[in-house]
Order: sequence, then C-alpha cells, then structure tokens
Amino acid sequence: MHFQRKEYDEAERRFRSIVEEHPRSTAAPEAVYWAGVSAYKRTQDPSHLTETGRRLQTLYPESEWARKGSVWAVSTQHH
Repeated sequence: MHFQRKEYDEAERRFRSIVEEHPRSTAAPEAVYWAGVSAYKRTQDPSHLTETGRRLQTLYPESEWARKGSVWAVSTQHH
C-alpha cells in the first residue's frame, strides 16, 4: 500500500524488514526487488537499482526476481 501511495520511505522500510526478518522466505527476493525500486523512486538515484540487481544475483540467484533485476546488476553509470 505504501508503494502505491508513493510513500517510498515507508515502503522501502517495510520491504527491508521482510528481508531482515524472513531472509529464507519465498517473499524475500521480491521484497529485495521492491525495496530497491522504492529507494530509486525516492531518490531517482540509479545506483539503488544497480545494488539491488547485484544483491538479488548474490542472495537469490535462482529467483524470478533476480532475473527481473539482472538488467540492473550491470553498472548504470556512464563511463
């Protein structure tokens, strides 16, 4: 609900709490994904997406959320 209301601080906090409290749950990879999207929406800083993609690849490499975030795992910075 917080994400839909554009309350990105609270959405990010709640998604991260799911990961912290239930890191092995089936909901954890999705929560990592949405926490990263919330951080990006809050700041417009693409490094949040890059970090999220990398975190998903490291922690939940077999999840559909890692596949969805894989495009972010490469740097979004221009060299």
